[in-house]
Amino acid sequence: MKNIFVGNLSSDTKPETIRSLFEPLGTVLGFKLMTDRDTGLSRGFAFIEMREAEAGAAIAALVGRIVDGRAIDVREGRPKLHRSATAGRGPWRKLGPSQA
Repeated sequence: MKNIFVGNLSSDTKPETIRSLFEPLGTVLGFKLMTDRDTGLSRGFAFIEMREAEAGAAIAALVGRIVDGRAIDVREGRPKLHRSATAGRGPWRKLGPSQA
């Protein structure tokens, strides 16, 4: 199974639209359109799971395809990096005396 990243999606793009792009190219084993936790609006990207043999051809066929007025970015998904609870918290984190 291969994970495919689909980016540069319009906030108007519906899950059915993305799924319908991939289904003619192979079996869609899983699908997730990422949404904002607070607003429920699309975050502009999705992940599709397909069989290894079909995923490469699907990526090649859909790179740059125009969907809802935007050229979508389609590529092999990367594994999610696990971050510690304090990493990447931005400028509001406390600095120690030697860091100030």
